[in-house]
Parts: sequence; C-alpha cells; structure tokens
Amino acid sequence: MALPKKIKNTLPLVPTKTGKERREELLEDITKDGTYLPKGVLHADLDKGMLDFVKDKIQLVVDEKKVPTIDRIITNQSWAQFTQTWDFQDLDKNISLPFIATLRAPEVKYGTNNAGKANIPERRQFFYYTVPTWDGQRKGADVYKIPQPIPVDLIFTVKLFCNRMREVNEFNKIMMRTFTSKQAYTQIKGHYIPLTLDDVSDESAKDLEKRKYYIVSYKITMLGLLIDEEEFEVSPAISRQLTLFEFTTNNRRKKAVIEPSNPTNFNLDFTFVTGNTQLIEVFRYDADIVVDSIVNLDNCFSTIYSSITNNTLTYTDCTGVVTTLPTSSGDTGTICVKSSTLPSFAVSSGGTLTEGSSCASSYSVYINNNYIGDNVPVIQINNGDTLKIIAFKDNPLENSIIKTKVSLI
Repeated sequence: MALPKKIKNTLPLVPTKTGKERREELLEDITKDGTYLPKGVLHADLDKGMLDFVKDKIQLVVDEKKVPTIDRIITNQSWAQFTQTWDFQDLDKNISLPFIATLRAPEVKYGTNNAGKANIPERRQFFYYTVPTWDGQRKGADVYKIPQPIPVDLIFTVKLFCNRMREVNEFNKIMMRTFTSKQAYTQIKGHYIPLTLDDVSDESAKDLEKRKYYIVSYKITMLGLLIDEEEFEVSPAISRQLTLFEFTTNNRRKKAVIEPSNPTNFNLDFTFVTGNTQLIEVFRYDADIVVDSIVNLDNCFSTIYSSITNNTLTYTDCTGVVTTLPTSSGDTGTICVKSSTLPSFAVSSGGTLTEGSSCASSYSVYINNNYIGDNVPVIQINNGDTLKIIAFKDNPLENSIIKTKVSLI
C-alpha cells in the first residue's frame, strides 16, 4: 500500500538555502579544495560525469541486487572488443544478464544550449573574481579572468540488457521518473550539466532459434561545456603598502628639538620599492630639487682595458648581452659593463682592467609628461607641476632611493 502524498518519507535535517546564500553555497562548492578559479572540464570529465550519473541516479535493483554497470564509456567501434573482456560472466563464459552499458558517439558537435550561435566573437577574457592578497608588507588584490566556456553536445546511449520484461518496465520507470521534467542534471567538478532524454528504442533479439533477451536503448544528449585551465588569467589589480610603527611604553620625556614651523629647506627621498620603477608626484609649491645621492641606480660602469698580449676580453654590456672582444697586444679602450658583472681576459695575465664612473642612465625625469633629461642634478618645479621619475635599477629585487634636498622658492 502506497503512502499518502502528504506524508514525507524523509525529514530534512539541514534547512535548504535560497537566494544569495544559495549562490554563495554554489560558489563554495565550485572552489572547494582548490583555487578561486573554476575547475577545468574536458571530454574525459564529461564522460566520467555521465558514468557517475548512470551509477547513482538510474541504478536498477533486481532481486535485492544492484544490476552491474560497465565502468567505462564504450564507443561503437570498441563494443565488439569489449564484450570479450568484461568481468560479469557466468561459469560458461556467457554474458550474465542483466547489466547496463553506456555508449558515446565519437563525434562531438557544437553545443545548442546557446541556440547554436557564437554570441561573443574570439576568445576574450572576462572578469570572474577579485581575490585579496597580502605578502606581509603590501595589501592588494588579484583579478581572475576566464574566457567563455565552449558549449558542446555529447550523444550518449544507455543500454539495458536483460531477459525479463519486468526488468525493462522497472528500468523504464526509473528513466521516466528521472527525466519527468524533460531534463536532468549531473554535477561535474562543481558545474551543473543538463541532460535531455531524446529517444527510446528497442534492439531486442527477435530470432526464435537464438537466446531471447531484451535490449532497450535510451538516447541522452549532454549539454556540456569545455573549460580549459590553461586559458585562465591572473593579473594584479591594486596594492597598498602598510607601514607598522612600534612605540615604547617608557614615560620618560625627551627634550624636544625646536625646529622652524615652516622650513624652507628639507630633505626629500624618492623611494622605488621592489617591483616599482616609476614615481609620479604633483607639487603644490615652487622649489628647486637638488639630487644629493642615489642608491641601487648605477646599473652600468665604464671599464678601461689595456691588452698586453694578443687576447680575448669577455664582458656583459648594459643590455645584458655577453660580448667577446678580440684584442691585440697594445690595444686600449673603454667599454660599458653591466653592474655586478666583471670583464675578464681569456689569459688573466694578458691585460689590465680599471673601473671608471657610471656610463648609463640611472633615472629619467619628466615634468608634465615632457622629457627633461637623464640623471638631472637639479629639478626645477613650479606650483601645479606633475613630476615623473623612471628609475633604472641595478638590482631589481631591492629598493632604489634618490635622496634630494629641496629649497622652496
């Protein structure tokens, strides 16, 4: 006797989420045990998702035993070969009925879930998520971008092999109940993929002289999508530097240093942190900025060489190219060598090397986007000017500093 419709077979212990909470739950399901980017889905993942759907959602039970399901996707070409290796056979090596098999058509067509048209040309990257970052000193964010997934239609055929009609009826009831809404869903790596039941056909053996068995085929179309993780893009958005100060709890008062309230001369340092080679500043006063010293900006030095014998001189120029210079006895000259790389003679006793001053630009100066010059010793600033300095670092992994003295006019 069937239970009344108003009586629930099971009681939900966890309330169902709706609205924004449901969307957040779906996002957490996608990004669980991984990055903020969605998990990639390829053809093998779609095949595995279909197998899991057949095993979990349309499982048939006969005589209190689950009907075995072939645990791999079979194509039309490999069906004859696979019948010789499956593991559910009787003692006479005959096929043991019933069982369920899943076949897939080799061809994969462009998907129809977007009406079969490409609504966005080319493979553009689109914003997906913003992830906050923190490296111990700077607080920022990374922007995650992904292209539009590629829609694909995969044709699967689920076949039931049995020798009794009641097994066909029971399996048909399960299929109709699963696809009563014209479609069902399977979850593949956090993505909900729709499935539609297109056709049902009978391929049963009709020859009376042979063994009678039923074969019922259900044609299912998977409206899948392809997401390739190789096409994902992560780029930095913004960053902020956080400065921490430590204060002593000592209550001793120190003698205050009396300074002018509005000094006309003061020190100003332009600091280029790691990963930054450009500073832009808008001044609200007239001043002369005199460069006092620079740190980590001398990226090239001139070297005077004197060859005593016929020799070969090897060095790295300012562009980072290793250059070999053949010399003759008595040759002398000057070369521009990249910092932290020392020139060397093939025969070390065959010449002398003397290091000179800097031979390349340390920084470039722009005022109101107009180029002023390189290594400018005095920068004249008027009220409202925008000063831009581009630094050429010696070591890109360290901070660079231009120490200046400012005189208000």
